[in-house]
Amino acid sequence: MPTRRPERRNEESAKAIVRAALELCREVGYRKLSIEGIAARAGVGKNTIYRWWPSKSAVLLDGLLSAMAVDASFPDTGDVAADFKTQIMAATSTVFRPDTGPHYAALIGEAQQDPELARALWDRLISHLTSAATQRIQSAQRRGQIRPELAPDLVIELLYGPAYYHWLIRQRTPDADHISIIVDTVLAGLAPANTGSNIRPTGDSQRSRRRSEVKPSSADSP
Repeated sequence: MPTRRPERRNEESAKAIVRAALELCREVGYRKLSIEGIAARAGVGKNTIYRWWPSKSAVLLDGLLSAMAVDASFPDTGDVAADFKTQIMAATSTVFRPDTGPHYAALIGEAQQDPELARALWDRLISHLTSAATQRIQSAQRRGQIRPELAPDLVIELLYGPAYYHWLIRQRTPDADHISIIVDTVLAGLAPANTGSNIRPTGDSQRSRRRSEVKPSSADSP
């Protein structure tokens, strides 16, 4: 999806449009967001917006990226579990936070019907995060911490997928304990078989597991 079209001339108007899209999306939701509403809030004509963006989703994507300062860097302390916990917590705290999360979720939903938007989300946001994660996974594979035959893309899906499921489907933001148990559990299964896993559940992970257990009711007791 083209995002910013090259004929843009007035950056102040562009900023006003992006700001209006974010404000309106917070107020009325993505479904009711319209180019007409954005134009009215920004004090510009609809044609001005269409000269610079092809759709409301493109405007909102620019607004989302301007509002989120996503740090794609990845720590490499030698402790692969600790590094993934740190990075996943930092990433989810940024993209799932209340002021940006609903916009991101709306764009993910819209992308299921809009291949150009899906590509733009990948190119402008997700690919930067996965590239850094891929390098960290390859480093762990060279050190014998993750099985070398596993594709980094699969490892990323296993580590990040549960956090997205928890947020998008369960509609709960994963906390540090939840992320900790995800990372410990996944990496335990990814460790080379001949060395065994050197990943052990942390105290936080054990506490998270205990909280997630459902106690049987008295009716279920023998």
